[in-house]
Amino acid sequence: MLIGMTYDLRSEYLARGFTPEQVVEFDCEETIAAIANALAANGHTVVRIGSLPALMQRLLNHERWDLVFNIAEGIGGGAREAQIPALLDAYAIPYTFSPAEILALALDKALTKSVMRAHAVPTADFVLIRRLADCAAVGLAFPLFAKPVAEGTSRGITGKSLLHDQRELMAYCTEYLSRLQQPVLVETYLSGREFTVGMLGTGPQAEVLGVLEVCFTEQAEQQGYTYDNKQLYEGRVYYRVVDEPGVAAVARQAWSALHCCDAGRVDIRMDAQGRPFFLEVNPLAGLNPRYSDLCILCGLLHLSYDWLIGKIVNSAWQRYQERGPAWTLLQATQVASA
Repeated sequence: MLIGMTYDLRSEYLARGFTPEQVVEFDCEETIAAIANALAANGHTVVRIGSLPALMQRLLNHERWDLVFNIAEGIGGGAREAQIPALLDAYAIPYTFSPAEILALALDKALTKSVMRAHAVPTADFVLIRRLADCAAVGLAFPLFAKPVAEGTSRGITGKSLLHDQRELMAYCTEYLSRLQQPVLVETYLSGREFTVGMLGTGPQAEVLGVLEVCFTEQAEQQGYTYDNKQLYEGRVYYRVVDEPGVAAVARQAWSALHCCDAGRVDIRMDAQGRPFFLEVNPLAGLNPRYSDLCILCGLLHLSYDWLIGKIVNSAWQRYQERGPAWTLLQATQVASA
C-alpha cells in the first residue's frame, strides 16, 4: 500500500517559538523515522506528509494515498486531535486509529467519564471546575485529585494535583484555570496501584494486549503518573507486566464503550480496597519505540515494534474494507472530483 504519514514534529514547533511544555505531546524525529521504517518493513511505500497545513496543501494538489498513518496531536481547541481525521473523512481517505468524533470526545476527560458512567464502567466521582466560584460547591470528600480536563502526556498533573483541603483546591484551580485556559477536572483520589492497559483492535472485538503496572521508586512523586514522573521516568518509574483480570476487564469495557479503533491504551487506578477504576482512555497513544508505554509493553511481551505497527495498519485496513458499498461510492465520488 501507499501510506501517507501525518504527525506534528516537535522540533518544527520549537523553531516557531513554542515552549517545550506546549509541544510535549508532539513527536520527535526518532518516532517518525521508526514508524516509517516499520511501515516499509511491512512492505508498504511511505510518504511523509507532516502536520495539518502540509496535508491540506497536498490534498489541494490532488495527492492521494491508500491509507494515512495518523499520529498528529493537533493544535488549538479541545477537538485538536480530530482535525486531521475530520479532513481525511471529508476526502474519503482511510486512516489509522479512532475517527474524529471519538478523538474529540476522548480528549475531554469529563465527557469521557460521563460516557463511562452511562456504560457502567467504574470511574471515580468527579466535578468539573469551570471558574473559581465552582470550588465552593465541590461536595466531594478530600483527598481529591485535580488535572486539566483536556490535556495529554500528564500535562498539568503535578505534585500539587493531590488536594487535601479547600485551600489547596483553590490554589490549583487558580493556577491552571488561568495557565491553560480550560476547565479543571476534580475527582475522588484513588490511592491504590496504577496501570496502563494496551489495547488492539476495534470496539467490542478488541483484545487486551497486556496489563502494564506503573511502579514508582522513592525518587518519584508518589501520588500518581505526574508530568515530572513521566518526563523524568528514568530513576522514577519502572514497569512490569501483571496478571490482573479485573483491570483488563475494566479496560476492555471502556474501549468497547467508546468504540475505539486499532490500538491505544486505557489507564486504570485502584482504590485503597484494590478495586479498579477507569482513569482515561488514550486512543492516539504514543509510539516512540524506547519510552512510549504501549511500546514498552510490547517489548516486555517480546513483541517487535514492526509487529505492532503492522497490526495497527491491518486493523485499520480491515475496518475500511468492511464498510461496504456506501463507503466505496463515497471514495469513488471523491476520486472523480479530485
